[in-house]
Amino acid sequence: MPYGAEITPVEPDPVRTGEGSPFLIPRCLTIAGSDSGGGAGIQADLKAFAAAGCYGMTAIVALTAQNTVGVAAVHEVLPEFVRAQLEAVFGDIGVDAAKTGMLFSRELIETVADDLDARGVPLVVDPVMVASSGAKLLQDDAVETLVSRLFPLATVVTPNLQEAEALAGFSGSRRELAERIHELGAQAVVVTGGHGDDAVDHLFDGERHFEIRVERHDVAATHGAGCTHSATLAAYLAKAWPLEDAARAAAAAASSAVGRGLVELGTGDGPVDVLDLKGVA
Repeated sequence: MPYGAEITPVEPDPVRTGEGSPFLIPRCLTIAGSDSGGGAGIQADLKAFAAAGCYGMTAIVALTAQNTVGVAAVHEVLPEFVRAQLEAVFGDIGVDAAKTGMLFSRELIETVADDLDARGVPLVVDPVMVASSGAKLLQDDAVETLVSRLFPLATVVTPNLQEAEALAGFSGSRRELAERIHELGAQAVVVTGGHGDDAVDHLFDGERHFEIRVERHDVAATHGAGCTHSATLAAYLAKAWPLEDAARAAAAAASSAVGRGLVELGTGDGPVDVLDLKGVA
């Protein structure tokens, strides 16, 4: 089947999907890049979905040649194929919540925003700009498009401190940064606490501020922590948890995943372990 070939939507089957049933498994979609090293991107998201008890699906927008040391190359997926992936998932399986991660280019952001605009699902936007290794994962001309097209669709935006400062255009407290990003169009903002002096996630829902204390671990294995946080947040929104509760669960999951980080993998910053692989090995 060629890229962009039309997929006939399938009418959801209430029995098969479990609609109206207490046994429904929440369905989560990650729209992001692939990390060949398995530490971040869609690989981290799928692990976090599973750990939170959700069924995970993907729409891959870019491929990276990546490991614990850095990103060697990035290959964009054609926009028409991204659209085909989204239609395939939404048209058959259905989505209870979605998250975006690395979107890389203005054209890909526009493609994703055009599709999600009509979906109406809870959406977590993780504005991934730079990898933990320092590699750029969002082109300069794409930042404005990310803000103008995706922020208004987001249930919550989850920048880390550096991303929040870049988006806000100034350095300030997490409270000030969250308020500024809300002014840019986001309904709610979580400025995560993995960076900076204080280990605190700051949530602003447009009316109230919440500080979520996060246990910080001195472990050289933080690769994928941000992805794990935003994916876990999406998973709990898929379960219809209130935003504050979902944000607290996401903070705890990301912190624990860092604490169990797989420092023995690779020669750089090791991947987090949201599935507690050592505990089940």
